[in-house]
Amino acid sequence: MAKRLKAMGQRNYTNGFELTLQPHMLELPLKWRQPSQVFVNSMSDLFHIDVPIAYIKQVFDVMRRAHWHQYQVLTKRSERLRELAPQLTWEPQIWMGVSIESEDYLYRIDDLRHTGAQTKFLSLEPLLGPLHKLNLRGIDWVIVGGESGPGARPMDAEWVREIRDRCLQANVAFFFKQWGGPVKSKTGRVLDGRTWDEMPVDAAARIQHPFPILTAAVG
Repeated sequence: MAKRLKAMGQRNYTNGFELTLQPHMLELPLKWRQPSQVFVNSMSDLFHIDVPIAYIKQVFDVMRRAHWHQYQVLTKRSERLRELAPQLTWEPQIWMGVSIESEDYLYRIDDLRHTGAQTKFLSLEPLLGPLHKLNLRGIDWVIVGGESGPGARPMDAEWVREIRDRCLQANVAFFFKQWGGPVKSKTGRVLDGRTWDEMPVDAAARIQHPFPILTAAVG
């Protein structure tokens, strides 16, 4: 997608997939008057080692000032998240999550627990194996999805059911995103006869809007 946007002349993607700071984009949420759910840095990682802490603080400051939105920040760099978390201001509208693809990365949940985020979530996608040791203590929301696109690795339904059942037992919101596969539109997102679109209760009652995509912090 980065290459395609570069070819189209989108100035934020002049450097293609190379990590690039976009300071001119940071204050966009302040101009959006309609309360929205914002997926921050959908094509990057705010906690990448090459993103300066001063820049991360700028992003958090905008999220603080544009408080009428609800923000979802997702990272694979959980060690850096844990290191920097004490220096950040965790407003209620800032949800923090970590990506986990297999049991090798369950340690990221402990790193997430050490942040001051009031809403903590897990993105278990693409789910590439069972998570028998999954511990949901302190977690508010779990998203599960299979890999999609050419060469997508399959996801076993039992892996998904085990996670769903753990969420039900722990009273954690469960969101099933997709089965995935080479053509995800053919496999859909129905699990055991229904879709699962749960979100943390207080946020779901407060905001009911689609997700605009914000690629403001890093291109």
